[in-house]
Amino acid sequence: MPLYDATESPPFAMRPSPMQGLGAFATHQIPAGTRLVEYAGQRLTPTAAEARYPDLPGERHHTFLFAIDDAVVIDAAVDGNDARWINHSCAPNCDAVIEDARIWIESIRDIEPGEELAYDYAFTLPERHTPAAKRRYPCHCGAPGCRGTMLAKKR
Repeated sequence: MPLYDATESPPFAMRPSPMQGLGAFATHQIPAGTRLVEYAGQRLTPTAAEARYPDLPGERHHTFLFAIDDAVVIDAAVDGNDARWINHSCAPNCDAVIEDARIWIESIRDIEPGEELAYDYAFTLPERHTPAAKRRYPCHCGAPGCRGTMLAKKR
């Protein structure tokens, strides 16, 4: 897996996104299989993360939390980097890969300059993914076949 060469110009820049808030946009062509950036931030236990950002019924969910496993959650709102601005898409061009207790964002196909970087957040909830739950996790990616939610399909 080639790692983005930090001696080159940055592979992406932040700017307003049509999907949500800020987004990360390719500054030059990025080949498939490029490791772009680590998802960095403060490491917390799931209990500490839940206490910091309680999920309130009826309210839209928004955090920069990313679970590595059942014991460690990354909070990119604290000591995080630009990886936190990479938005969700139901038709992603990137993927989040967990390796050696670290999260990496990697391209899964060639990405053209100016294209927004995105990966499928594929959130799961322990409870049923009801219409109300789906509304708390809306998707605005605009992709053909958009699920309308950042929640993963339940099997």
